[in-house]
Amino acid sequence: MSTSVRGVVFDVGNVLYGWDPDSFLVRQVADDAERLRFIEDVGLWEWHDSLDGGRPFHEAEAELSGKFPEYAHLISAWGNRFGETISDPVPGVHAIVEELDAKGVPLFAITNFSADFWKPFYEREKAFFGRFRDIVVSGEEKLLKPDPAIYYLALRRFGLKAEEVLFIDDREINVEGARAVGMQAHLFTTAEDLRLRLEAEGLL
Repeated sequence: MSTSVRGVVFDVGNVLYGWDPDSFLVRQVADDAERLRFIEDVGLWEWHDSLDGGRPFHEAEAELSGKFPEYAHLISAWGNRFGETISDPVPGVHAIVEELDAKGVPLFAITNFSADFWKPFYEREKAFFGRFRDIVVSGEEKLLKPDPAIYYLALRRFGLKAEEVLFIDDREINVEGARAVGMQAHLFTTAEDLRLRLEAEGLL
């Protein structure tokens, strides 16, 4: 193992598993203009961020459906069928996780994910996530990446110093957030590129 990296910390969405809400929405509302109107009218992405930040879905759903009763069925579907927005494992990354685990590299994750949505997804993928020693979920902690507080909380839970961590995320803002607290960090693009980084660190 690398002398400097003592734990690898993964993001979940679009690093371990694909996240494709657009395809899900297309299946709900086929017409492009109508779908865009729904997204803009309800402020879907900002509303979803509030779920990732810890707001209970039932509370957020009731409020938004009260404001936009014409969209109540779509708002309800976002919660009841959220698992359909999560697509297959990102090609090549699960194999990397398995190799790291086989070598005894401590594995962790930090994910922006609604607490309500995380529970069924974790149960569905429990065999894979069993390789991880701990996973910090934003919705459970009511903290969102790239808030420094979520990285500091994760380091305390993981029992690691910032400089001992290699953090992997597909969003530049989250990578920069990790670096700002002293973590080593890698902007994820492909499994091949990640493998090169891990090999350079002496982890693979």
